[in-house]
Amino acid sequence: MDNLVANNTVDITPENFQQVILMDSREKVVLVDFWAEWSEESKSVSPTLAKIASEYGNNLILARVDCDQQQEVAAQFGIRSLPTVMVVKDGQPVDGFAGVQGEDQIREFLSKYLPNPEDELLAKAGEAIYEGDYATAFPFAKQAFEMNEGNINARYMYIDCLVETGSVDAAKALLATITLVDQDSRYQTLTGKVELAEQAAESPEIQQLTAQVEAEPDNLQLKVELAVQLQQAHKSAEALALLFTVLKTDLNFGEAKKLMLDMINALPDGDSLKSEYRRKVYSLLY
Repeated sequence: MDNLVANNTVDITPENFQQVILMDSREKVVLVDFWAEWSEESKSVSPTLAKIASEYGNNLILARVDCDQQQEVAAQFGIRSLPTVMVVKDGQPVDGFAGVQGEDQIREFLSKYLPNPEDELLAKAGEAIYEGDYATAFPFAKQAFEMNEGNINARYMYIDCLVETGSVDAAKALLATITLVDQDSRYQTLTGKVELAEQAAESPEIQQLTAQVEAEPDNLQLKVELAVQLQQAHKSAEALALLFTVLKTDLNFGEAKKLMLDMINALPDGDSLKSEYRRKVYSLLY
């Protein structure tokens, strides 16, 4: 079959019928497009099917049946009008439609049988989270969430990554958007994580240093020490903002520059803080 397939599309013939329809449909969804050259309606549906199929190379085969050339195949499926589209799984037709359908309608029709585009990203994020590597998980979770904000799994995973990588305020804001119907055990867990992070940010050490910085606003060393404590309490935005004020005052003060660059580099790829403060530091350096 491989020599007939281009971009997971195959033209069905009696020779490959058994392989594609009976065998391959056990591994992937086979979408069968019954068409003919004379059918103008077929020509409006087929390109849409090809476009959608190209997005699901790992999960779907688009099997095209030219009903003029392959009348026996069309007869086996009992095709009575064109265009007709069928979904075949495990060697059996399980669903289908006849007539012209728009792209949105076809995508909705297929959504029951195909994975969401963001699922692969969530799987990668989940693997990294399982290893405790939230910095690696972050860009996958963020991209999955941006791809489909309605996916509650993506929302929860992104919130978790935000908390663990220091964007507690952003996590809290996003958590507040979850409606009652979606508030499962993950909601309670993440609410607890946010509360713990906020409590850590109100530790006696941080409170004391904050008071000292307010009393001695020109003391750069106190600001550096407070920034370190804030970073450890997952308050990256506040820590970076504070260190940046130190560097603006004295670019070469103590370990401030190294600390700031280390903090920036520790942020996950895709975090807006990373690009924002990288630009700010470079503007001071050059």
